[in-house]
Amino acid sequence: MLIFCSKHLEKSTFMFIFANKKEMRTNWMIDEVRRSITPEMKLQMEMSVAIANRICDILEAKGMTQKELARKLGKTETEVSRWLSGTHNLTLSTISKVSVALGEDIVIIPERKN
Repeated sequence: MLIFCSKHLEKSTFMFIFANKKEMRTNWMIDEVRRSITPEMKLQMEMSVAIANRICDILEAKGMTQKELARKLGKTETEVSRWLSGTHNLTLSTISKVSVALGEDIVIIPERKN
């Protein structure tokens, strides 16, 4: 079974679980791509992973599965899994819907001081 939550994608490391045996591998191709991207692209990737990690953390804290979240949102488990990979560009609308479904803030924006 492949665990594909973004929490396992940090630093290009993928975690595979085969019959309770954990094996860690570094993906050199992703490392190479990361070296060639612009600062804006890197920030977007980091933010996408951070948002996905936040959702994963909330699901874990609530004892919820991706399937249960998908059901609450009227989405497929596959779609929610794609969101939580950290590679999907979530819209503000989707982030808001997930936040309401989980009853937790996903993104917190500090108030601007004038």
